[in-house]
Amino acid sequence: MGDRLLLESSLKFVIADDHPLFRGALRHALVGLGEDIRILEAGDFEAAQVIVAAEDDIDLLLLDLSMPGASGLSGLVAMRAAFPATPVIVVSAHDAAQTVRRALELGASGFISKSASMEEIRSAVRQVLEGGVATPAHLDLGTEGDAEVSQLIRRLQSLTPQQTRVLTMLASGLLNKQIAFELDVSEATVKAHVSAVLQKLGVDSRTQAVILLSKLGSDPSAS
Repeated sequence: MGDRLLLESSLKFVIADDHPLFRGALRHALVGLGEDIRILEAGDFEAAQVIVAAEDDIDLLLLDLSMPGASGLSGLVAMRAAFPATPVIVVSAHDAAQTVRRALELGASGFISKSASMEEIRSAVRQVLEGGVATPAHLDLGTEGDAEVSQLIRRLQSLTPQQTRVLTMLASGLLNKQIAFELDVSEATVKAHVSAVLQKLGVDSRTQAVILLSKLGSDPSAS
């Protein structure tokens, strides 16, 4: 395909996937995209968060939906809330149209199926780096058939990034004082965020909010 398809001379990627062989396949696909490619790898969700937090010039995060510490699409929600400036391509074996569509609605810049070829992976990454949205070829995304999930996604989209971070921290079992420490805000601010989250999600308790978020859970194709 030639050098004309090379992008910026220096690019930094993060690959977050718990399978070393697939991380290797993604690494192989990415190295041909520029003259100076730096690739950081994480085998679980927490490690991915640590890497993205420590690096302020990441061009793209490639995020597996099913790995330790992540719970399906809720992992994407958490990552987008914590690092809204970092573009994310979801990489998953769950590549049904509804999973792809939901990932895009929840803030992903693209979706790569784990059955994709090397060139399809490179093409998707190039498309996102150039400002586009990448989806599997010839896939009709259709419309959401689950009214409950559709309503949940709309409500999640109404949350601010900070409110979404609070929600995902609640889902991780953190107390208000722990959330306040993590976000470097007062407990009163956290309580205000929690109240806003409950109101926007249309629920009465933290537990109900967490249950609602879990509907985006570990098997993205199950809903």
